[in-house]
Amino acid sequence: MNLRHELQAEYARYRTRRWFFKDCGVGLAGIAAMDLMSRTAGAAPTAVNPLLPKRSHYPAKAKRVIYLFMGGAPSHLELFDHKPELAKWDGKLPPPELLKGYRAAFINPNSKLLGPKYKFARHGQSGAEIGELLPHTAGIADDLTIVRSMKTDAFNHAPAQILMSTGAQIFGRPSFGAWTLYGLGTENQDLPGYVVMQSGQKGPSGGMSNFGCGFLPTVYQGVPFRSSGEPVLFLNNPEGVDDATQRDTLDVLKQLNEERLGVAGDPEIASRINSFELAYRMQHTAPELMDISKEPKHILDMYGAKPGEASFANNCLLARRLIESGVRFVQLFHEAWDHHGGLTNGLKEQCGLTDQPCAALVRDLKQRGLLEDTLVIWGGEFGRTPMVQGGSDGRDHHPNCFSMWFAGGGMKPGLTLGQSDEFGFNVTEDPVHVHDLHATLLHLLGFEHTKLAVRFQGLDMRLTNVHGELVTKLLG
Repeated sequence: MNLRHELQAEYARYRTRRWFFKDCGVGLAGIAAMDLMSRTAGAAPTAVNPLLPKRSHYPAKAKRVIYLFMGGAPSHLELFDHKPELAKWDGKLPPPELLKGYRAAFINPNSKLLGPKYKFARHGQSGAEIGELLPHTAGIADDLTIVRSMKTDAFNHAPAQILMSTGAQIFGRPSFGAWTLYGLGTENQDLPGYVVMQSGQKGPSGGMSNFGCGFLPTVYQGVPFRSSGEPVLFLNNPEGVDDATQRDTLDVLKQLNEERLGVAGDPEIASRINSFELAYRMQHTAPELMDISKEPKHILDMYGAKPGEASFANNCLLARRLIESGVRFVQLFHEAWDHHGGLTNGLKEQCGLTDQPCAALVRDLKQRGLLEDTLVIWGGEFGRTPMVQGGSDGRDHHPNCFSMWFAGGGMKPGLTLGQSDEFGFNVTEDPVHVHDLHATLLHLLGFEHTKLAVRFQGLDMRLTNVHGELVTKLLG
């Protein structure tokens, strides 16, 4: 009877997914396991820290990234793409040739045109045209690289956000942040290499896939932080557990995991070991780092940050503190820009919450000497239609044309790239697809986008898929 049970247990072990990846040597798990084992010829694999700093393909202009993701899609027609002609067509039907082959998300494409709700003016020596709702952003116009010719393939929020984040509209692909961490590692081993914070009306429509690791080991996924209260949920020990007890428990757990790693060679075990140890170290580093009350008053005022409150302003200040402490990638999601109706007041409200902190972040990085090698990204997942929705005060989703801005990290400051037609409907000059943007961002981080790849399910998978062209005009 005992022998039969042993045989059944052995048979069950060989049917597991991890056995398949380990012994058959296929997929990412097999490759990573082989890499672990190759480090010590003839020896069982040992736990290593996969987040140690790594070399890029060539010297990088950007060493770290802060991504200000404006979820819900801000209207480019009120903020960055001035269209006086659209104002003249307000309340009129669009020209038939404009809508040829066009597919709308929700509205009838043959809806009346809606003129811009706010005025524009030129700013800085660059003469960048910026909407009146962004006075603080206008004050840093010469530090910005504005792209008015962005294009995407998706016109609904979740797939468009996932495309912007991962290079594909389907779930299960590594995010841009995960690829960055996979390629470069991180400089502070006492904090996660990829930190995510959220504000606005809700979380991102694309969910955690926007900062997930896909088929990469889980150590590369984004770690959600909070801007008030405990930085990370369950960071503190439960009542009755002191530091000595916790350390003893972790030591035993680490030993058991290392023994299993030596048998199975599963890289997820190495990730688990690293996660437990990182969480232990974070108990001491994270609370102090996330306490912005120690910042000088003039810095708090510059951001509009208030200690103890959850806000986009606080998150921007925390983003600076995180990258200053060696975190590689910080992503702030502010999901609040989906103005199918109430566009006039909605834009005013959200610009009021985000304009000052975004500009303060760029200024603060610059005055600390960090902007030169920190890439700041601002933008949503698509644009908004020139046609009206929601009665007389809303715009629908629009993938054909939208705007983003960048600062630092090797981008060419003071540049406005791209043109759209007189209605802001289609790109007419210097189109930049999401894949082209990803290729360019990876270039700034020191990677040839076709070579930053991982073999998965028989294919060399990469952020740009089989697409992507470097946009050299954007480079400083």
